[in-house]
Amino acid sequence: MAAQLGLTRRQWLGATLLIPLCSARVASAHSAASHDSRTMMGTRVDITVQHRDAALRENAVRAAWAEMGRLVGNLSRYEPDSVVAMLQRQAGRTPVRITPDVMNVLSEARSLSRISGSAFDITVGAYAGWRFDAEHAAMPTPADLAQARTLVDHRDVVLDTRHGTAFLRRPHMRLDLGGIAKLPILEAGMAVLRLHGVQDAQIDGGGDVITSGQWQGRDWRVGIRDAHAPDRLAGVVTLRDGVVASSGDYERCFERGGQRYHHILDTRTGMPTQGPNGVVLVAREGAAVNGRGAALMAANPAQRAAILGDLQSRADVLVFERDRTRWHTAGMTRWLNA
Repeated sequence: MAAQLGLTRRQWLGATLLIPLCSARVASAHSAASHDSRTMMGTRVDITVQHRDAALRENAVRAAWAEMGRLVGNLSRYEPDSVVAMLQRQAGRTPVRITPDVMNVLSEARSLSRISGSAFDITVGAYAGWRFDAEHAAMPTPADLAQARTLVDHRDVVLDTRHGTAFLRRPHMRLDLGGIAKLPILEAGMAVLRLHGVQDAQIDGGGDVITSGQWQGRDWRVGIRDAHAPDRLAGVVTLRDGVVASSGDYERCFERGGQRYHHILDTRTGMPTQGPNGVVLVAREGAAVNGRGAALMAANPAQRAAILGDLQSRADVLVFERDRTRWHTAGMTRWLNA
């Protein structure tokens, strides 16, 4: 792996709609708390923990970073020795034996692709000409998009769970796990913290926040940016032992010719989606919402209905519509404090 755990060529993560309201300064000043930050998966990841034993806190956080780093090393298509990079090199040639964690992510992706009617599809990695960082912004030509479009089809990712292998059916297929790998990585970090005896913790991975226990006797508080006006809050989610996940179009983007282009792509065209400006989901478990924000951003009305039907009773949703209205599930009001 590279010395830094983040991806070196392209950010994985989406816009940061979430603002954890336990600041690093407050955590650092608290004698029973620790805070640490690193660049991972193309964004800043923050771990905040609370426990009386300082040595236990330090060991737990160190172990959590190590586990998350291991998973990034397996799941990054930009690490030359990663399982995903090997899978891409063998596209159209031969199946590749993959690790259980990669199999789990690919299986989740396959399931979500089916549920969403292909609104979500990890083979959008074929649309490789996009660059959304301001200094190196770039977009593919129409001819490039047309050629890449022939390689985008989640049904061509063949998983053999019995033998532990995966196969990309066609040469030059590419995967982009950014919409579905991050949350399992953060959850693995939280699992390690708990294994080491830390029950009160929060991990913030840019667009996703995972909480366990409480902060100073109260449930954790996560601010939600207004995707229509990102300099203000739309509300605050309070929860313990849960997940707040977001996707948005306002942060990783660039303008060209008077038009703004953002990083969430329509699987059918390779162009940025024209759906909502942002989506926030709240659930007790990450599996309930993993990838659903990006899927809802890309979905047409029929696909959106299918995704929301799958989320029913498992998660609550807040959608910042493109017409500058908001929509949310009835249960979202119990999480939000405006």
